Amino acid sequence: MTEFWENAFQEKKMMWGEEPASLAIEIAEIFRQMGFRKVLIPGFGYGRNAIPFYEKGFEVTGIEISSTAITLAYELLGGDIHVFHGSVDDLPFNQEVYDGIFCHALIHLLDSGGRKKLLSDCYRQLRYGGRMVFTAITKDASTYGVGEKLGTDRYKTKDGVNLYFYDQDSIKQEFGEVGLIEATKIDEGGNGKPTTKFWKIVCQK
Repeated sequence: MTEFWENAFQEKKMMWGEEPASLAIEIAEIFRQMGFRKVLIPGFGYGRNAIPFYEKGFEVTGIEISSTAITLAYELLGGDIHVFHGSVDDLPFNQEVYDGIFCHALIHLLDSGGRKKLLSDCYRQLRYGGRMVFTAITKDASTYGVGEKLGTDRYKTKDGVNLYFYDQDSIKQEFGEVGLIEATKIDEGGNGKPTTKFWKIVCQK
């Protein structure tokens, strides 16, 4: 996976544009209203979804597998950012506890074991009363069922990306053990790309 994303970022630079996802803007405001200060962003990418959190004064920690993406993040956000270079499979990178966690369009790229570990690791680093928000691709997406089938609801796209598509049952099964309080379907797009059907999945400790 590392080589794929390195190549993707090198070829397409800031492939989703510089504007944050609308959900990142929404969640940053909700976290502010809840009095949160410390936020963890697994799958930091080049930092576009961190922008609303920085703008609202959060202390942001990121984790990103692609060194190219981290370089782009410094270009976009400046030098005063805190991003670990590594895979979310290697969590935790520190013993910090966070008020909020925002993880956009990452968990569905992992296999079953990787998804379970990510949720467990994030939940362990979430303070009591804290909240974590994930987005995950739904079975309503146009790419569902397209490509090589790898397992139940998991497919390899023509670009070589492995995707696991969630429905309500799989959300309850995987997120139910980490404080699931909401699962809502949303549309996300950007940078001239068509919208994609995602789940907004909210958990609280």
